[in-house]
Amino acid sequence: MVNSSPPDRERLNWAERRRQKIRDEIERNRRGEYTVPTWVLALALAAMVGGWLALMFLA
Repeated sequence: MVNSSPPDRERLNWAERRRQKIRDEIERNRRGEYTVPTWVLALALAAMVGGWLALMFLA
């Protein structure tokens, strides 16, 4: 199995793709297209339900 591109070039391409994704996300956020990640929403919901259950059982 022969790889035509050296490993340094692969890493550079990966790093450049990552930088471009970050630039694209910043541009979307500046345009007002910001969305809260799903895991943050799930964590907030779990905290609210947990707090409500704690009030029910500890009060």
